[in-house]
Amino acid sequence: MAFENVALLGTGLMGFPMARNLARAGVPVTVWNRTVAKAEPLADEGAAVAASTSAAVTGADVIITMMSDGPTVLAVISEVSRALSKGALWIDMSSTKPGEAREARAALESLGVGFLDAPVSGGTKGAEGASLAIMAGGDASDFDRARPVLEVMGRPVHVGPTGSGQLSKLCNQAIVAVTIGAVAEAMLLAEEGGADPAALRAALKGGFADSTILQQHGERMTTGNFEPGGLSKFQLKDLDNVLHEAAAAGVTLPMVRDVRDRFAHFVEHMEGADRDHSGLYLELKARQEGGA
Repeated sequence: MAFENVALLGTGLMGFPMARNLARAGVPVTVWNRTVAKAEPLADEGAAVAASTSAAVTGADVIITMMSDGPTVLAVISEVSRALSKGALWIDMSSTKPGEAREARAALESLGVGFLDAPVSGGTKGAEGASLAIMAGGDASDFDRARPVLEVMGRPVHVGPTGSGQLSKLCNQAIVAVTIGAVAEAMLLAEEGGADPAALRAALKGGFADSTILQQHGERMTTGNFEPGGLSKFQLKDLDNVLHEAAAAGVTLPMVRDVRDRFAHFVEHMEGADRDHSGLYLELKARQEGGA
């Protein structure tokens, strides 16, 4: 299959393995990262490493962004606007607000560039294994064009018009956060009650309570491995966005509000910002000791 020329901007924890999978699949890809050293190893995989965002997008048919937040994406769009080719397609795979996705589309539309908001779920393991869940919002024709590239990184699904991808990701993040909270409580109860948490996870495998979070993050919690896959500070940002959208829709989400406040405490008062979001378990343990 002949792929279009791709530029991927942002080679952090998620963007790096995504770019590597593109290069290994034979996609002609140019990468950029603000810290150049984080992008340079991709040259060994066949990717071109650009010195600037404008250089990266020059001549690109498809631009993929994997940035920290919506304002950063919008700033990069403004930064590279003169270097974009008319008829190109911009795919933002960052986690932002639906309104920011619509703002990005409007800015790009005026330049003759298409847009998809296509955030992902699956964490670094999903990025490394090319098994990401990809929720795409935008025109069906743009999604069909993007599909060959997206399928190199995971399983893309078109979920509706612009902003729908980000809304779907927020729904995903609400489920993830609340489930992390429930798994943390179950693991702590098992430990303190005298059961073997590993045996419990094995016993529950395949049942209604089973989940990726139970198996992967439950293990992290009981082995004390909180090296980041999904950063807690980003989980908090996503939960703030969930509550922003809920307020706009006139919806009350009490479980999300509670777990959001717990993540805020973990990030702001327990040095949890750059720990994995399964680290919410540490906040729960601190509560038992009167430290939260």
